[in-house]
Amino acid sequence: MVLSTRGSNLLGVGNYNQALILDLIRRSPEGMSRVELAEKTGLSAQTLTNVTRRLTAEGFIAEAGKVGTGPGKPRTMLALEPSARFAIGVHLDPAVTTVVLLDLAGRIVQHREIQPTGASSHQQLDAIGAVASDLVATLPDPDRVLGVGIAAPGPLDTEAGLLLNPPLLPEWSDTPLRGELAAKTGLPALLEKDVIAAMVGELWVTPAGDLGDALFFYYGAGAGVGLSLANTPLRGATSNAGDIAHLIVDPAGPVCECGARGCLGVSLEPGTLLADAGLHSTPDPTPRDPRAALDELCLRALEGEPRPAAALSRAAARIARALVQLDNLLDLTDAVLGGPVWARLSPFLRPAVSDALVRTGGVTTVRPLTLRESRLGTDVAAVGAACLVLDGAFTARPSHLLITD
Repeated sequence: MVLSTRGSNLLGVGNYNQALILDLIRRSPEGMSRVELAEKTGLSAQTLTNVTRRLTAEGFIAEAGKVGTGPGKPRTMLALEPSARFAIGVHLDPAVTTVVLLDLAGRIVQHREIQPTGASSHQQLDAIGAVASDLVATLPDPDRVLGVGIAAPGPLDTEAGLLLNPPLLPEWSDTPLRGELAAKTGLPALLEKDVIAAMVGELWVTPAGDLGDALFFYYGAGAGVGLSLANTPLRGATSNAGDIAHLIVDPAGPVCECGARGCLGVSLEPGTLLADAGLHSTPDPTPRDPRAALDELCLRALEGEPRPAAALSRAAARIARALVQLDNLLDLTDAVLGGPVWARLSPFLRPAVSDALVRTGGVTTVRPLTLRESRLGTDVAAVGAACLVLDGAFTARPSHLLITD
């Protein structure tokens, strides 16, 4: 069942109506008039006036000129004030820890990187806390920062705020990351699996209704998938949904630690690609920070060097096979492709995956899967982590309709 996004004129639902109106205005680059808002929400003129007055008084929206649409009085447009609120986003990754300051429009205001090489989790936490505090201090009004979101590889215990035993970040095992970072920054903190955070971020910056039943194919140090059903992220019973590393995509591919051959995770590891392309001597170990090597791999493939081009073509075929299997299972409409490794290899992989998808057999769905490039760029997980905070504060949900004492 798809829940209606129309507003309510009942007493005690100001938060829901405010979130609904703000969301509609936020997703409209040119702004929206009160007439358009009334048409989309079904709110009475009085309720709409009260809500927009509150949002204006609190600095979330402002009048953005008048637009004439024919005979009659020109309509006053209402537009988002992006600097009304901010959020911090942190992405833990084996290559680099990324920290961003995001405004209400989902735009990166500040960006920092921390090299984790050789540092313990406590040392890294100190560094992340210091960077986050520095970013907050750059704002004229630090109180506009709502909180800090953290995206990390799973598995996680989101109730306790713990990283359990992330295979690519062993130094973080059993670390109470959420509580420690909240204490160091003085901000409320949220912890989410990186692939789910990426999906949340993509939904936050996408125009309303443009993504429905979709997946986010996340390609970083590992491969995972974030899911959205009816524009709502799917987290699973323990908030660890999205692990597709052991989906078999190439029976002739490399041997996985699980004993199978051709699992998606090991087939797409940066070390596997670099060794397959002749740019790294063995698939193990993967360089701690493979970004420069991946850039070189993509450039050589685009220039037509046979071995790098063949390595990335095989990767594209494996990704296409994974997408077909996932779409067969879930019957989706869209697949968003993104993540730090994807962003570096996309100039070659994007067209190669499209071509491979057409050639991949075993499709059982009745309509083709639409491929989209992520709107969030290289820092997708960090941006998504910050969007967790914004989404939690400003997305209109039925729970906001509950009246409590």
